[in-house]
Amino acid sequence: MKQQDIKCSFCGKPIDGVKKMFSAEDAHICDNCCELCSSIAHKESLKEQKQQFQQGLSVPEKIKEHLDSYVIGQEDAKQVLSVALYNHYKRIDKPVMQDVELEKSNILMVGPSGSGKTLLAKSLAKVMDVPFAVADATALTEAGYVGEDVESILSRLLAAADFDMDRAQKGIIYIDEIDKIANKSESATVGRDVSGEGVQQGLLKILEGAEVYVPIKGSRKNSTAETALFDTKHVLFICGGAFVSLSHKDTKDKDGSTMGFIKDENRAEKSSIEAKDLIGFGLIPEFIGRIPVIATLNELDIDDLLRVLQEPKNAIIKQYQALFQLDGIELEFEQEALKEIAAIAKETKVGARGLRSIIEKIMLPLQYELPSREDVDRCIITKAYIDRVYEGEADQSLLQIN
Repeated sequence: MKQQDIKCSFCGKPIDGVKKMFSAEDAHICDNCCELCSSIAHKESLKEQKQQFQQGLSVPEKIKEHLDSYVIGQEDAKQVLSVALYNHYKRIDKPVMQDVELEKSNILMVGPSGSGKTLLAKSLAKVMDVPFAVADATALTEAGYVGEDVESILSRLLAAADFDMDRAQKGIIYIDEIDKIANKSESATVGRDVSGEGVQQGLLKILEGAEVYVPIKGSRKNSTAETALFDTKHVLFICGGAFVSLSHKDTKDKDGSTMGFIKDENRAEKSSIEAKDLIGFGLIPEFIGRIPVIATLNELDIDDLLRVLQEPKNAIIKQYQALFQLDGIELEFEQEALKEIAAIAKETKVGARGLRSIIEKIMLPLQYELPSREDVDRCIITKAYIDRVYEGEADQSLLQIN
């Protein structure tokens, strides 16, 4: 075949109509078709990688569906957390994409006590099937002082992973009451801030990602304690706090909206908490820079608390019904009784976390007496009974027992 007769076997363009023609025996391909094939192959490779990746990880919508099974309300926060979790584990699977290094984005949850911060963090660990550890920021102290040092948090995660270092290094750590280590003390400027700014400084390294020697057994101060090198670059840190003064600040931003969790009759709750607000609260800029994702949770209203009592897979009412069923007793709650429990939680500002203690107070006399009674097959909790319990007397005549 003459040179001028050569054509691309794919698009049919002659050799003089393209920049480059590649030939092998009787087959020919031009540079344009090579580029097209390369692009198609790259897209197919990405698609295959996505499918392989998503076999072990749900997309954000699926993650939120899982959270919906355990946490009532907080729709905006659940969306933020679902996207953050998905992106975090995508980053673990592919830390560098097209020569771009993907940085870790830890999460800050801001919301009142009992709004579901800890439960959301636990539920995220469940959906990923990764080790999970909880630490209380108020127990942490700067290195060299009495109390827990920041490395002890990693030891806790390692223990939760049954000392499997690979699993632990992809786990989730929830640090509660992070607002309590804000530097708001004037004395901290003239002395050592043991549990405030010093702790924030101590957390910076592990939040960003670093290799840290952590004790496996005993205290770090014990020279005989076993240690292990723990790399935190793939650990997701979720920090939670009430930030009360921010939550109730009655100031308006430029567009006239109110900051925090203030609610009026004509509009839904809205949050506009930003990094500058957290700095004003007492968190140092370096610390805030390592927790760029902010999820805001609102105080639960009575309707939310009613749903918390009944709807989640492990709802408190379902747990007590299962406990009574083991004694052969069918347990029911009148709707007015459930509303009363929710109202007590709302009035005492204990949120969802306090529902169990309220129900425990209501149920304790019954859990003590009913298992020994063979004449009881069914027990219905009434509002009148709950009212009498909170008056200091559990009058079982106000129950419906048969």
